[in-house]
Amino acid sequence: MLVPLTRVKLEQLIPLIATGPQYVYYWGNIQKFLKRLLISFVGVTTFWLIGLFFGETGHAISLIFRTIAGLYWLWAPVYWASIRNASHRRYQYAGFLRGRILDVFITEELISQEENVNKLGELVIIENRERRINLIIGDESGFQAEIQAPLRRIHKVIIPGDVVELLTLSRKEDLSRISEITDVYLPRHKIWVGDYPFLRRDIFIDISYRLENFDNRPPSKSRSLGY
Repeated sequence: MLVPLTRVKLEQLIPLIATGPQYVYYWGNIQKFLKRLLISFVGVTTFWLIGLFFGETGHAISLIFRTIAGLYWLWAPVYWASIRNASHRRYQYAGFLRGRILDVFITEELISQEENVNKLGELVIIENRERRINLIIGDESGFQAEIQAPLRRIHKVIIPGDVVELLTLSRKEDLSRISEITDVYLPRHKIWVGDYPFLRRDIFIDISYRLENFDNRPPSKSRSLGY
């Protein structure tokens, strides 16, 4: 089942400014936090030196940029999440898709590499790998897509045949060609699967609930969702 959504609803589901879960996603681990702190320190030092070079006028302007750079560690997650949201908001058309899981499998993916030197002075490449869950999803129209996410303990309940719901994005008004999909919701288990939390999940679940009740109503000439 694919139900077209309005542009207004799309912008509600994928907000312009980062949500709490999106901020947490880009906040990352301690290594990413320390990297942002280093960038802040370098930025503050650089603009301070520039301010000294240009005298009093340059110092006043430098103070503004030093403040911005000094808080980079705090505002960077909002910036990067908003950039990622914008990459999906650029699609003009969206639809609510309800399909099923066709297959589930686990893979081990290379997520990063680190170079280190062992006791013998030899260069050693350390590979950081992560187990990820892969879902092949589809619907009665023949549409198929694959979504991958870090494997979590809660994912063990997922089996082929489970109903999934997600947002599809397209450049075509009739949604005949899907360009992007978002993280997916499994209403039976009330869990989400996805690498990045694109959606305002409260709004998406509300749409799911309304569509479920709408489908269960008797046929009527005046039936309309208003989405």
